[in-house]
Amino acid sequence: MNLPERDPKNVEVLTFGCRLNLVESEAMRRAALAQGRTNLVIINSCAVTAEAVRQARQTIRRVKRERPGAEIIVTGCAAEIDPAQFSAMPEVLRIIGNAEKTNPASWKDDGGAGIAVSGIMSVKTGPHVLSEGVEDHTRAFLAVQTGCDHRCTFCIIPFGRGPSRSVPMDEVILAAQRLTRKGFREIVLTGVDLTSYGADLFGAPKLGELVTGILRTAPDLERLRLSSIDCIEADADLIDAFANEPRLMPHLHLSLQSGDDLILKRMKRRHSRADAIRLCAGLRRMRPEMVFGADVIAGFPTETEAMFQNTLALVADCGMTLLHVFPFSARPGTPAAKMPPVAPQIVKARAKRLREAGEAALRAHLSAQTGKTFRVLTERGGTGRTEDFSRVKIGGVPPSQMIDVVIAGNDGIMLEALGRP
Repeated sequence: MNLPERDPKNVEVLTFGCRLNLVESEAMRRAALAQGRTNLVIINSCAVTAEAVRQARQTIRRVKRERPGAEIIVTGCAAEIDPAQFSAMPEVLRIIGNAEKTNPASWKDDGGAGIAVSGIMSVKTGPHVLSEGVEDHTRAFLAVQTGCDHRCTFCIIPFGRGPSRSVPMDEVILAAQRLTRKGFREIVLTGVDLTSYGADLFGAPKLGELVTGILRTAPDLERLRLSSIDCIEADADLIDAFANEPRLMPHLHLSLQSGDDLILKRMKRRHSRADAIRLCAGLRRMRPEMVFGADVIAGFPTETEAMFQNTLALVADCGMTLLHVFPFSARPGTPAAKMPPVAPQIVKARAKRLREAGEAALRAHLSAQTGKTFRVLTERGGTGRTEDFSRVKIGGVPPSQMIDVVIAGNDGIMLEALGRP
């Protein structure tokens, strides 16, 4: 959850979940301010796990205790999927659906209470706003796609986000050019199912075409980065861009979920274990500095110890350096919720083992960087990011600077800079 600085006269947005939510939160905050809203707290919820929903409800109660005079509006995937549970909370003034939340008109202070959720599954057009967010005053995020047409058996998010919809290429390119002129050195493309970009647009352009179009028409942009992608949907132009375009950063976060083929089938994923390994190995052959992260689920229903071992081994087989580990969370309404569950204590133990494997892989990656020189984009708090997204301690350098540093060592979590070469 993102916790901004508090100002009781201002609009505060508390964000749960994905990068896309973070980007949309900024759009909502700006829209509410433009409508003259004050003393407003927006809860931008997530539904990916039961824990995320619990945390949103807990936060609503805490906010009301701390700011009894504030109006609380709830939006996001959890509010879209189950608006009634939030409208029943006496602390909440209004529920706004995902289809409405990036529409500036939704944030007028018209005294309205209750539920404003039209139903995301019927929406056919792209986002109302080409949402832009900023992190640490250094990188800008462009939400170029939302929704998902797939039906993974564990996932409730398609019912919160609706069908896949894309922002037209020309709008994305103009936004990238505008952000570059404003001085942003790095842009991150984000979406719910980013590699499905363009399937709903005229001519069905793919993500690789969008990436190459941005790089071609924004020559002053120093870095372009992608958020999480589906490994089976990486198109030929995208692969070529990673191989040949140094401004496309050598870092990919993959939605893998499991390393066992039978579990992948039960998840209704579209890739196999071999597909994931093939993509990582192929990209690393073309660009040796490529670094991979992944989302993985521990304890999916019917997962045996042998199946789990296949997922554990995938960390080394794909050469991953950063894991986002999710203990399986049954979401009502999904097929996986009806499958034979793994005992909770086993799920917890497997998640711990995966996290430990991820931590060990990160330490090994960081240790291998000692003595190397990296181009670092500085952030607030005396840190920065290398091209492969490793975090570096750099000391008192202002944010949004591009500097060269020599790596002296690491603390197991981030690199430590010796100084400039």
